[in-house]
Amino acid sequence: MNTRADLPATIYNFSAGPAMLPLEVMQQANAEFLNWQGTGVSVLEISHRSPQFMAMVREAEQDLRDLYRIPDNYHVLFVHGGARHQFSMVPMNLLRNKTTADYLHTGYWSQQAINEAQRYATVNVAMSGEASNYTSLPEPNTWQLDPSAAYVHYTANETVGGLEFDFIPETGEVPLVTDMSSNILSCPLDISRFGLIYACAQKNISSSGLTIVIVRKDLVGQTVVNTPTMFDYRTYAENGSLYNTPANYPLYLSALVFKWLKQQGGLEKVAAQNHEKSSLLYQAIDESNFYHNTVEPRYRSTMNVVFRLPNDDLHPVFLEEASKAGLRHLKGHSAVGGLRASVYNAMPRAGVERLINFMQEFAHKHEQ
Repeated sequence: MNTRADLPATIYNFSAGPAMLPLEVMQQANAEFLNWQGTGVSVLEISHRSPQFMAMVREAEQDLRDLYRIPDNYHVLFVHGGARHQFSMVPMNLLRNKTTADYLHTGYWSQQAINEAQRYATVNVAMSGEASNYTSLPEPNTWQLDPSAAYVHYTANETVGGLEFDFIPETGEVPLVTDMSSNILSCPLDISRFGLIYACAQKNISSSGLTIVIVRKDLVGQTVVNTPTMFDYRTYAENGSLYNTPANYPLYLSALVFKWLKQQGGLEKVAAQNHEKSSLLYQAIDESNFYHNTVEPRYRSTMNVVFRLPNDDLHPVFLEEASKAGLRHLKGHSAVGGLRASVYNAMPRAGVERLINFMQEFAHKHEQ
């Protein structure tokens, strides 16, 4: 029977989500678990109508506004559920008496968003990366955008295929919507370029059960007929995200993470650290004849580094030996297989360096 004494001193969690949280955040959450802010109870138990909890939510919103310099004409909403909820909520709220919406198809998660949007609208797939097997993006001048569309939706970072936009699409007067679930808060962003941004929390912010929505105020309040109350952004906007009991612990963890990001020096500093980590890992892959990544370098994800071995039979061997070395959850998504190292904000450089060292040792052992 394994005990904690049998484990490496430090375990690095490379999961795409639920993902690792900053150590300092975990330590603070642990210290406060039984007695939050001197209330004598856990934050899990306290009323969301209590002055302490309501103040925490307001402060969390302000910290997020500070990090992204969010303009005053945008709501910041803490919404139930995950990104899949937003696949429905976006068309329910943003069609606004129109019938068509543009979607950019760049891989697994954009396909999921398209599938759900088709329940409510005629979806125009204005761009598809299928020709490159979603390892690159077609040039914007080839996209078939509809100027009369209700909005344009794209997935900023595809966690499954490891592809990330390195630019913000130009959509003219048509509101731009993006799923930033896996790269939110990884770098600075001009919020004013977007109509709506959403991101589930369990990758780069908090634990699962919560989604952050940043939406331009003029886009709120014109839902499709029979939209449920809890799927209407206005419900959250008019009630400070506290219409009913929120996902209180994920929200609390989010508040701690926003503080932690500020303490790191803000998103400019975090972006530099993220670029350094992923660049080291891609360099190790590119310099090897054993590992390979097929995504066009320009569009390689900073957050989710996917790679394969020369023989698929070696993947389970790699995973087993990596786990013993304290490198966990490196298995690729079931839709594509292979391997994947997610190096979100909370992953320290030391974790990436240990992974690279392990990869080099494994390659030396198994190269033929």
